[in-house]
Amino acid sequence: MSAEPALAGAVAVAPAGERLLLLPQKAAYWPRERMLVVADIHFGKAAAFRSWGIPVPRGTTSANLDALDALVDASGARHVLFLGDFLHARAAHAAATQAAMLAWRQRRPGLALTLVRGNHDRHAGDPAAALAIDLVDEPYVLGPFAFCHHPEPEPGTPAPPGYVLAGHVHPAYVLATRFDSLRLPCFVVGARRMILPSFGAFTGGHTVRAAPGERIYVTSGEAVHSVG
Repeated sequence: MSAEPALAGAVAVAPAGERLLLLPQKAAYWPRERMLVVADIHFGKAAAFRSWGIPVPRGTTSANLDALDALVDASGARHVLFLGDFLHARAAHAAATQAAMLAWRQRRPGLALTLVRGNHDRHAGDPAAALAIDLVDEPYVLGPFAFCHHPEPEPGTPAPPGYVLAGHVHPAYVLATRFDSLRLPCFVVGARRMILPSFGAFTGGHTVRAAPGERIYVTSGEAVHSVG
């Protein structure tokens, strides 16, 4: 087995007895499988807002792809698994967005890509076939993990087998003093599930608190820190 990469600012956790690295760049890395796990990248969200007449900045697709490139290179990942909401809306199929994604894929032909479909993916439609992404529904079970989009099973469906890794929530945590506060993306790690922060640029966040048995890990973008 190759040596584990030195990923600056990462924190190791061991859900279900399996070593995972929580990365400052809002993703997780599974060393045994050389897999990056990414939640809620929301390609095409800015394009969707512009299609609705809302003036938002351009460049989020390039920012997301550049961030993926940096993590793949730093980790030596062979596989990227997306925990849903790969595409934000049907506007993500716009020519410019698709061209950027296809150009990126052509530079990474040997990288395995898997998408666990999320709620936005169901509305947006599947990614272009030329991206060569394996498309699966939740739960996608591999080893001790059940890869999902939703942290909780949808009504009428059984609980997934294994330890759940999920997205959907876009969790963020507020660090506060008497005089100031700071809201940061976070990982929520519990006994039976982990919720990852949203990876995508321009995706926002939902403030959370730790439930009993959970631990919060915030990321400053440079390092991951446990806050209880």
